[in-house]
Amino acid sequence: MNPFDSAGGEAVLDYDDAEFHIVKPGAYVVCAITSARVPVKSLRYWNVDKQEAYADAAAAMIGFGHGERK
Repeated sequence: MNPFDSAGGEAVLDYDDAEFHIVKPGAYVVCAITSARVPVKSLRYWNVDKQEAYADAAAAMIGFGHGERK
């Protein structure tokens, strides 16, 4: 079983400082800022304290409080 795409659904992850742990396998997570689906294989930005994922660096800056939501 590939933990990154279990039936193509939404994954549940536990975000850590330099890595994440798969709680429920899936193909994507949802960006907390843009609501975009981010493939787990491509996920590079998240907030450990808020336990949320971000689609890209711009969304991460907003999530960390260094930008404005559009």
